[in-house]
Amino acid sequence: MNYKDIAEKIVPLLGGKENIISATHCATRLRLVLQDESKADKAEIEEVEGVKGAFASSGQFQIIFGTGNVNKVYEQLQPMIGKMDVDSVSHAEAVKQKMNPFARFAKTLSNIFVPIIPAIVASGLLMGLLGMMKAFEWVSTDSPFIVLLDMFSSAAFIILPILIGVSASREFGANPYLGAVIGGILTHPVLQNPWGLAEAKPEYLNFAGMDIAMLGYQGTVIPILLAVYVMSKIEKGLRKIVPNSIDLLVTPFLTIISTGFIALIAIGPLGRGLGTLITTTLTYVYDTAGFMAGLIFGGTYSLIVLTGVHHSFHAIEAGLLADLGKNYLLPIWSMANVAQGGAGLAVFFMTKRAKTKEIALPGAFSAFLGITEPVIFGVNLRYRKPFIGGMIGGALGGAYVVFTNVTANAYGLTGIPMIAIVAPFGTSAIMNYLIGFVIAVAGAFIATLLLGLKEDETK
Repeated sequence: MNYKDIAEKIVPLLGGKENIISATHCATRLRLVLQDESKADKAEIEEVEGVKGAFASSGQFQIIFGTGNVNKVYEQLQPMIGKMDVDSVSHAEAVKQKMNPFARFAKTLSNIFVPIIPAIVASGLLMGLLGMMKAFEWVSTDSPFIVLLDMFSSAAFIILPILIGVSASREFGANPYLGAVIGGILTHPVLQNPWGLAEAKPEYLNFAGMDIAMLGYQGTVIPILLAVYVMSKIEKGLRKIVPNSIDLLVTPFLTIISTGFIALIAIGPLGRGLGTLITTTLTYVYDTAGFMAGLIFGGTYSLIVLTGVHHSFHAIEAGLLADLGKNYLLPIWSMANVAQGGAGLAVFFMTKRAKTKEIALPGAFSAFLGITEPVIFGVNLRYRKPFIGGMIGGALGGAYVVFTNVTANAYGLTGIPMIAIVAPFGTSAIMNYLIGFVIAVAGAFIATLLLGLKEDETK
């Protein structure tokens, strides 16, 4: 590919460099914030060599190039649009300015939880390995290796408030190390770890006439989010009034002491109650609606992906892991993702266009690995009916995994890689997950064949 030539073709199709506010890229997509998205010629952009799809979502116009190509196009694009000084922070702010309040809130949650995914996935995989070692008796149960592996696998969940504290502080514009300290306060060893408390009642500390439960917030989500948000407001307010000469001493001190008291007295108990309410409500719907919940959630999840709001679900999933020790939502999302791959596979066999075939097959296998953007935006949504076929397959697969109670012990992995975080729940869980996988893919494939494909339908 001639990456410079590709960049030169794209700029005018985006409405010219004056229409581009900022630009960045992820692993597969060029992400741009445009002054006026209506000036972007999506159809012509998709005909440019190397482009596998283009779409507007969540305040950004995104062009799919694929791994290895997108960074090279970006390198050529930067000097052409004069946005050499744009960093990820300023780009994120530009994205938020283009969003409505609800989308902005969802984007905020996404920005907080997505960076934590590697730690959660690693812990989930370690738990899977630990579970298999115990189940198949690879080593004795009192082996030092088992003890160490148990420490490694549970660490991320125990210090989750610290991880969130760092990530949330960055998102809210506060000092990330102060956020880590607030997370450390909420998980301090003096506070009883609720994971091992069972039915015992916590001790209480009487402070200024108030009883503070000496109960920690290990593994919780909402308390630290609220605490860091309040902390960011306090810190920013102090920096406006504290003289620069004593800022280093006074601002962190007052920020931590005030936020610490507020967190333990008010925010912590309130956040724990909200988290428990969300978990209880979702579990009630899950248990009461049964497979219908999977049918509805699995069928509509792909629509949610179009908005970009789906990343905000990580906060809910982290709460489920903290309260229940399992994530029953992720298998449903996985069925929706792989179903879009099944629909894309059907398009590969049905289409007569060489460019569509070029995108459909790798896009389908990418979806089977949990990355759906190439097949959704590059193929299925382009022809509409395959996208509907994917929704049908996702609904069928979602209904099955709910009916068979398939769960995971982490979040962030879907498709084939998710088998590793389903494994700790036993062989039957793996088998039912794979059966659901097949149902979702086959259901989407057949539904897409029945719905048909019109090659001239490019909206």
